[in-house]
Amino acid sequence: MSALAGVTLLRLLAAAYLPVTPDEAYYWTWSRHLQASYLDHPPMVALWIRAGTILFGNTGFGIRVTGPLAAAAGTLLIAAATRDFMTARSTADRCATDDVTPPVIAGLLLNATLALGLGAVMMTPDTPLLFFMALFLAALGRLAATGNGRWWLLLGMAAGLGFDSKYTMLLPAAGIGVWCLLTRPGRAWLKTPWPWAALLLSGILTTPVLWWNDTHGWASFIRQGGRAGDWKPARAAQFLGELTGGQIGLLTPGIFLLCVIAFRKALRSHEATDRLLLTVTGIPLLVFFQHALGDRVQANWPVLIYPPLVVLTALSRPRWWRPAAILGFTLGALVLFQAITGVLPLSRHLDITLRQGGGWPAFARAVRARTQNAAFIASDDYGLASELAFRLKGIPVLGAEPRWQLFDLPGFRCTAGQGILIRNARRDFPAGSLWPSLVSPVTEIPRTRHGREAERYVLYTVRCPLLQDMRQLPAIR
Repeated sequence: MSALAGVTLLRLLAAAYLPVTPDEAYYWTWSRHLQASYLDHPPMVALWIRAGTILFGNTGFGIRVTGPLAAAAGTLLIAAATRDFMTARSTADRCATDDVTPPVIAGLLLNATLALGLGAVMMTPDTPLLFFMALFLAALGRLAATGNGRWWLLLGMAAGLGFDSKYTMLLPAAGIGVWCLLTRPGRAWLKTPWPWAALLLSGILTTPVLWWNDTHGWASFIRQGGRAGDWKPARAAQFLGELTGGQIGLLTPGIFLLCVIAFRKALRSHEATDRLLLTVTGIPLLVFFQHALGDRVQANWPVLIYPPLVVLTALSRPRWWRPAAILGFTLGALVLFQAITGVLPLSRHLDITLRQGGGWPAFARAVRARTQNAAFIASDDYGLASELAFRLKGIPVLGAEPRWQLFDLPGFRCTAGQGILIRNARRDFPAGSLWPSLVSPVTEIPRTRHGREAERYVLYTVRCPLLQDMRQLPAIR
């Protein structure tokens, strides 16, 4: 407990110090304009940010404070789930063979992954998703250990709230459905009201997201599911290699290897708990594998299966868990140290912390100095527009991208004067865009950290009246 408290304190300090990234600023704009759902994801991340900023203000710490606390609570839930799965296994398998118990090993391994080690100090939809996945596993462990059907209700609640965090929560929930259909214990549960009550509860909790999609042309579901059937066998090897490499990076190499070994061992096991955990992890893995046959799988998508994977790994009592955990914590500390200090002279191509978080405060000050008389500042990059809305006070910041039309945000009108459009200098205008005929380049501003360029932006003048439909983003007041 003392180690977990210490790690949580360090994460809270890092959350206060690190600059807000474009994606975090984007989710912050959601929290300033709460909706039942959004184009990119369901609303849970916005609700968590809103809770934090109510308590600690519109700061990086306010945006992120719920993350380290949820990671600490999730660790305790994972340890409890591991303990319950041990109880549900055979007596011989529960005999101690190490001075550190599997619940502690599971908690250490999960916290040693980059996905949680760094994800706990950054606010993304994966942050609440991982917490509700931990709650999902804790309920599943209680169900396996006690046989009390009431735990199905907590399972359904966790699945519904997880879906309200990210749609991929459907996959482990589907794994439970497969387990119910294919195993004797699962089919026995289907003869009781509890699984059906859990399904009903999860459906009720997801109703706001379904309602929003129904009233917005199913935009979010189409965006997230539109590429599910892609098939590009010529690039499948590349996509599968990227998927594997991403998991080695986010799990860290040692923990990745332990998880692979434990997964293979569980495939040959006759333990009922192993089969249950295999369905929770295996169904998502199959879906991500299928997706990689036709399109790129983002490295963070499979992180929801990390909690059941580390539980499965801890139950297998791996011999080399200590060096794997030490390597994971070391890599996490190095990446976090680089993000905070930028001490290593890495280029933007090698340093993702530079590309995402480097130099935003100084860049905002430079933009402010060069746009003193502008009627507005606009961007057709949602992350850049959100960063500017987060950092600039007293000047309207406009979103010039179609996604903002799905927000009930006020439009902006001006009849005289001119504003500024800011774009990434490395990106061309989209095909068919009206902007090239409406704007004139003025200057460029680099975004740098310790003299190393993270990105470069072009400022264009835009004369009123506006011919493009733009929405005014929420701002700090």
